[in-house]
Amino acid sequence: MAFRIYNYPLLNSPLSSTSLHLPRRLPTPNPLLFSNNNNSKILGVNSGKRRCVSVRVQTTERRAMPEDKMLVFVPPHPLIKHWISVLRNEQTPCPIFKSAMAELGRLLMYEASRDWLPTISGEIQSPMGVASVEFIDPREPVSIVPILRAGLALAEHASSILPATKTYHLGIIRDEETLQPTVYLDKLPEKFPEGSRVFVVDPMLATGGTVIAAIELIKERGIDNKQIKVISAVAAPPALQKLSEKFPG
Repeated sequence: MAFRIYNYPLLNSPLSSTSLHLPRRLPTPNPLLFSNNNNSKILGVNSGKRRCVSVRVQTTERRAMPEDKMLVFVPPHPLIKHWISVLRNEQTPCPIFKSAMAELGRLLMYEASRDWLPTISGEIQSPMGVASVEFIDPREPVSIVPILRAGLALAEHASSILPATKTYHLGIIRDEETLQPTVYLDKLPEKFPEGSRVFVVDPMLATGGTVIAAIELIKERGIDNKQIKVISAVAAPPALQKLSEKFPG
């Protein structure tokens, strides 16, 4: 797997003593966030120059990730790099910008749902005979929580990439005087079903105040840290640091 995975806090983090050190040219990282609790594959810091990157090789043995860490995944897929480039271009027209955000959201949800969705096994009758198959369990839909309004564009294709979803809108604005987030629309359920998985969708994480307020509301409705992933197009260090400290795992 070719993920670059950052185990927060990023700065001054010692590299694993079990790492392999390989020289390689690293492009500027796409600032995309989604937290996960799967095994780390790659840990490195990017400068655009030829650097030494530390690679942890995954074996068949599954190792538990630290309970007190948040993982930041930066998928290196060329389509993700393409749509990020379109979004960053100041000459991109508004309609194309919106379309690029939706396509980016589709790709990020595909990557974020890897090894995370509940499945069921069974048998079907194929043209060649009976076949053993695996489906996404429709009884456990993934909850999509876009933070209005910008989150709507990033979450636009959620239902096309995920077979079973439920969408709950959350509107949060920041008070320009106090700089504190204020909830103006809360369509979250009173209680999420046990074991629910939640995608919080917010294109830009700057100070982190809005996404932290959203996660706190979701946790109040019965969701554990490990069942939450944040999907974002841009994530600044202050937001990532706050998320890591406030929501370990």
